[in-house]
Amino acid sequence: MAKSPSKGGRSRKKKAAEPMGLLPAETIAKVPAGVEELSRSIEEDGGKVLAPYREPLGGHWVILSVLPLEQVEPTPYQRGLSEAHVKRLTGVISKTNRYLDPVIAFRAAPKHYQTPNGHHRASALKALGARAITALVVTEPEVARLILALNVEKAHNLREKAIEVIRLARDLMPKSQEKEESFALEFEEAAFLTLGLCYETRPRFAGGAYHPFLRRADSFLAMPLTKSIAKREGLVKTLLEIDDRVAEIVAKLKEQGFESPYLKSFVVARINPLRFSRGATMPLDEAIEKMSQAAKKFNPEKVSLADLARSGGVAEGEPS
Repeated sequence: MAKSPSKGGRSRKKKAAEPMGLLPAETIAKVPAGVEELSRSIEEDGGKVLAPYREPLGGHWVILSVLPLEQVEPTPYQRGLSEAHVKRLTGVISKTNRYLDPVIAFRAAPKHYQTPNGHHRASALKALGARAITALVVTEPEVARLILALNVEKAHNLREKAIEVIRLARDLMPKSQEKEESFALEFEEAAFLTLGLCYETRPRFAGGAYHPFLRRADSFLAMPLTKSIAKREGLVKTLLEIDDRVAEIVAKLKEQGFESPYLKSFVVARINPLRFSRGATMPLDEAIEKMSQAAKKFNPEKVSLADLARSGGVAEGEPS
């Protein structure tokens, strides 16, 4: 009988990943007609094509270009501009007198390019009076909506993420009849759609308190975006009414002498219908209705300091 490895023994080596993608020499190949046409359009717009090539992982065609900065705008669904971040970028670029980080862009119309990930960098260059920007022009405009999944440069907080996702959904609504669930990669979590609608109505919504509940109860819907967003808007109306009730409960708890930055998260956790259902799920509309009933029945006078101590702190996401 073979001996099992001891706890202190060597762990098994992970199997090496199979080679994939292109070799360096394979990134340059005969340029397809569509890529040549886009290259000519870039030049006609006043840009300069440096090199079309196949990106080495998936072999998709990309055109390394320099574009007139005035023609580059952000997509309508990305995070809002942070003036502090732009100021910092402006200072760094000014001191180094170099800009070496191409943005991703696609040609939306003649002399009009959109970047899904370069809003701050383009704004910093514009503040410096720059006339051009280096860009990786993708040949498929739909890649722009995947940028939320591809963005690994700076982690979004929950509010930023949810707002970007709902903006992306609204941008796609008039363009696509595909079902909401077909955009799972772009949206990442169904909960982001619901939270995004909450933030649209109530910018200071404490999404971190509700995110654990929504992450379990929410799922992508098998209906076109126009219908799915309309349905979510109805659910969000009820969710915000719950939030109003939660605010009343928190106020009463404070009147009773409770002091904690986690009171809202504590109350939301107590009215969560999935609180004691490990691994169980239920439709979002049913879950929100049960939460609404629990919020109405919640009696702040029955809460003790021991209850709050056992809650274990804040829910995932930003503090309430």
